[in-house]
This record gives sequence, C-alpha cells and structure tokens, in this order.
Amino acid sequence: MVPVRGHVRTMQRDDIPAVEAIFRTAFARGQSTGDLASYIETVFFDCPYYSEAHGGLVYDDGRNGIRAALFSLPMPFISHGRPVTARLLCAFMSDGTRSGALGAARITRYLSLENGEFYLSDNASPVSVSHWLAGGGTMLPVQSLEWRRAFQPMSALLSGRRRGRRTGRLPRAAAPVLRALDRVVLACKPHLTPAPMPGCTTKTVPAQEFFDHADAMTQRFAVRPAWNRDYFDWLLDIAARNRTLGPLQCRTVKKDGRTIGVYLFAGQPGATARVLNFLCEERREFDVMAQMFANLAAEGYVDAAGMAQPFMMNAVMRQRRLVFRYRGYFCLESRYRDLIEATKTGDFYAGGLASEDWSRLVTDF
Repeated sequence: MVPVRGHVRTMQRDDIPAVEAIFRTAFARGQSTGDLASYIETVFFDCPYYSEAHGGLVYDDGRNGIRAALFSLPMPFISHGRPVTARLLCAFMSDGTRSGALGAARITRYLSLENGEFYLSDNASPVSVSHWLAGGGTMLPVQSLEWRRAFQPMSALLSGRRRGRRTGRLPRAAAPVLRALDRVVLACKPHLTPAPMPGCTTKTVPAQEFFDHADAMTQRFAVRPAWNRDYFDWLLDIAARNRTLGPLQCRTVKKDGRTIGVYLFAGQPGATARVLNFLCEERREFDVMAQMFANLAAEGYVDAAGMAQPFMMNAVMRQRRLVFRYRGYFCLESRYRDLIEATKTGDFYAGGLASEDWSRLVTDF
C-alpha cells in the first residue's frame, strides 16, 4: 500500500469549519462567542485584496484532514517606491497532535521556500518566532514592545493586571473606589498628569481628513502601507467591529493652525485608549505625543497603550508613568533585501492597522 502523505495548500472557504475547530483548540480562552466562522470569512476571504496567492494556508495530513493552519491577510505596501503586497500572518495554529506539529513545521518550510514578497506578523509567540528565525526571518525588538502610559495610577494598575488588559476595562464595582483613590493621588502629585503642549489643539475628525494627513505623513518612510481610500475604509469598518476595544476615533493635532500629527485609537473613558496609529511630521514627535496624552487624560481614559516604533521612542520615553512590556514578537521576511534593511534601520512604518491590534481573534474568541 502506498502511504498517504500530507501536504500544504491554500485555505479555502470550505475549510473554515475545520480551521475554526483548530483555532478554538489552540487559543481557547473560555469564551463561547458563536460568530467566529463568519468573522474568519469576512476578514480573510472578503478583504478587497484577497487572492488565493495571498490567502491562508492549511496542512492536510491526507488521512484525518486539516491539522494545522495559518491565516493570511494581504495588505498593500510601498517599498522604496515599488508596490509590494504584504501578507499579515495571523494565528499560526495546530490541533495539538503530532501530525499537527508536523503540519506547522511544513507550513513554515512552505513559506520559506515560496520566497514571498513580504511577510509580517506582529503577535508571534516564542514558539512561532523560533520558526521564523529558523526559516531565515527577522525579528524587530522595538516593535515587539508595547508602551503604556498611565493617567489614573490606581485604576491603571488594576486594569493592567486584568486578563483582558488589551481593553483595560475595570470591574464595575471597583471603578468608583479606584477613581476616588486616583483623585487623591493626582491631587498630591499633580506632575503625574500630562500637560498639553502650548499652542497645540486636538480635534476629532472624519476618516477622510485623517486619511489625507496620515497618507502624507507616511511618505517619509521607505517602507510604508499603501492605503487607498476603499481599502482604508474597509480596514476601519473591520476594526470598528471589535466592540471589546471601544469606539474608533480619528484625531488631529494642530499647532498654530497647522496639522502636525494624527492618531487613531479605540476606547472609551474609564478604560484604556488603544492607540492603533500615531503619525506626525518629522521632528514633531514630542509635541504630538505630549498633546495626545494630555487630551486622553483630560477625557478620563485610565491609560493609553500602543505599539512601540523607532521614530517615536525619544518622545514616548520622556513621559512619566510610562512602561514597556512584551506584546508579541514582530517578525518579518521578504525577498527584497533593501526592504529588510529599512525595517532594521527604522525607515519602516507599520502601525496598528497593519497589525493584529484591531482583530477580534486577539480579544474576543
């Protein structure tokens, strides 16, 4: 009898039930949310840039079906003036069996041999990063960190210890007590409250205005997202479906009437403001960062958190009550050597919309 051999192939819509089962086995968090299958289809098959060439992968062992899988979301980028289709790799998973472990290794080998344009993952586990590095990939230490700036110290301390700390939502019964304690702490130590920048103002703006400024402000990076309006609107719509994080808001920061920075965040007062995208004109990082924190603190957010990136590090590290923590390894690979060099030298912008920060796979399932 000829032995049956497993193989890696492109994920199809018909594979969703099997992949959903593996996801729940690999990442079970105790939730029983029932719309995981429809969410997988919407994000990974209804994306405007979806094609089989840029879709997810599964390993079929030839006997028992799918035993390992990897989601892939295509994202348009620009690298040194040329268009590149990046693949955001999400939820690398197996069913916990020996065949599943073999399948995960086969998927890794498949990607390394495919020699694709650009792969990235901002939420790789220690096991996954070992696969990346073994296959010749790169890990970016700065982008693997999350910064978190506390505005209400006692409330922020508890929100950071909670299991769902990406949302930072406080227990309803504890919130009034913590707010009272924070008022006492901040009255005794007013320097803990971020001060607004002289001459700067903050305004909530429509998505179109944010898009126009953000697109212009990414031009200084050799490698950056290549947003067009339709794709940007689709991303915002998908991100807005993550109600766990809170409503999405687009903000501009102006100084002397000129827009010098923008930021996009999700959250609601009394919880964490998760900053997905922060952009500014060159050498305006300190002004925009300080004004953003002052505005969020004044509106009653417990703290703010976001992805660390090299261009903002000098500004973010000057803040009081700020800490860094590991958020998940940021890994990437590309057949273009100049692209890889740009990511290592900081000439690269990703941001939260080009990551899993907005995904319900991280918070809800």
